[in-house]
Amino acid sequence: MARVQSLNPATGDTVELDINESSPDEVRSLCEAASVCAPIFAQQLLSSRAELLDAMASELEKGATSLVETAMRETALPQGRLEGELRRTAFQFRFFAQVVLDGAFLHVSIDHAGDSPMGPLPDLRRMRIPLGPVAVFGSSNFPFAFSVPGGDTASALAAGCPVVIKAHPAHPATSLAAFEALTRAAASKNAPEGLLGLVFGLDAGVALVDDPAITAVGFTGSVRAGVTLWRQANARATPIPFFGELGSANPLVVTNAALDRAQEIGAGIAGSMTLGVGQFCTKPGLIFVPTGSRGDELVHELAASLDKLDSMTMLSPGIAQHFREGVDAMANISGVRHLVGENKEQGTSSSAQLFEVTTLGFLDPSSADLGEECFGPVALVVRYESSDDLEHALDHVAPALTFSAFLADNDKDGSWLLAYGQRHAGRVIVNQFPTGVGVSWSMQHGGPWPATTAPAATSVGASGIDRWLRPVTFQGVPSDVLTLALRDDNPLGIPQRVNGQLSTKH
Repeated sequence: MARVQSLNPATGDTVELDINESSPDEVRSLCEAASVCAPIFAQQLLSSRAELLDAMASELEKGATSLVETAMRETALPQGRLEGELRRTAFQFRFFAQVVLDGAFLHVSIDHAGDSPMGPLPDLRRMRIPLGPVAVFGSSNFPFAFSVPGGDTASALAAGCPVVIKAHPAHPATSLAAFEALTRAAASKNAPEGLLGLVFGLDAGVALVDDPAITAVGFTGSVRAGVTLWRQANARATPIPFFGELGSANPLVVTNAALDRAQEIGAGIAGSMTLGVGQFCTKPGLIFVPTGSRGDELVHELAASLDKLDSMTMLSPGIAQHFREGVDAMANISGVRHLVGENKEQGTSSSAQLFEVTTLGFLDPSSADLGEECFGPVALVVRYESSDDLEHALDHVAPALTFSAFLADNDKDGSWLLAYGQRHAGRVIVNQFPTGVGVSWSMQHGGPWPATTAPAATSVGASGIDRWLRPVTFQGVPSDVLTLALRDDNPLGIPQRVNGQLSTKH
């Protein structure tokens, strides 16, 4: 098998790592080990699972200096950004440790035997159990928080599932170093063998999705790769859930009443669309601004803020090339004005780009691809004349991860825009910017197709654990063989719904 290459996108220097791309046999072996581990890990106490997640957070923090240095070489992301991301990643593991200890994620319900209007009912007890080994595909833009030690890995382990991870080719050395930190933590807690696996290479990713031991897939990445793997997961002899976050254009609307803050909003949009070199899946890519002088003021401030920015280094040559292709396609569509960034860049270097079009031009059938995500520091400003004009235009926008609206107090457009947002996005934001996704109990990071393959799921926040569980009902099972979570005396002290009433913890 070929050696794995590590590229510095800022310098172009390539280093051959002492790692081979994973063979089909190696993938099979890791998946088999995970399959053997799965029932053992699933039966461990919730407290043991939480301790393991805490230990993984501590191990990542211990190796922070080396991990950040490695990631800087492979991503060209600044030190402060990566240090913050690593802190968030450690927090994510500790957060899921608390989710585990809380126990509500098990959705325990107990109905004692008794009479009912339909006749006698037996003793019924329901809870959720781990699916089994999970495949996780690391993303390019977050080498920690959405990669090997990312949210998919943390939530799957919290659910009680072993994880086999496909390293992203843009940061293989970082992936390996983070994986070694996780395995050290697992060893310190005597975790069962096979709990964690790591594979490298495109073919290994294909083999991973096909492996019969894998019960679900978590993926963050491009639409093309995600749809290909989603179809593969559904074409298996036994189809499996594929939780793919595929990205979107993420519309942002500024109402006419909000234009009293035109300069402030314009500068803020510039910062949001270029944060992380525009390589955030929540980057606002479609900006709806009213026509007229106050709308012109906002667009002028946005363009002026972008003009001040220096060239930026993207994550990889492939991402930079796709970005340039997207920008060229946008520039060549009839009716579009190129406002910022007409100078061409080379290699992984990129400059911020801004385009403008009228609503009429946006709705032209030839401009359908303007509603698609272009990964990088680019946005399209769509000018609209009236609320009806805006509503008609938004109906042509594909569903998204986020929908943002800048409103004034008692804004006449507020109600219908929020109603639109909840139908078309996973997160609705008012008077704030969409970039940045907080790990919390209430976060939803997902959206309707084609933003994701599973609109009911989230890849960030406590509910991320839901993806890796399935419900089972136990009928007439003697108490001495019931799992602890389903016992009447509730030794785990977790929430239980007993005969329809939600009990408090002991």
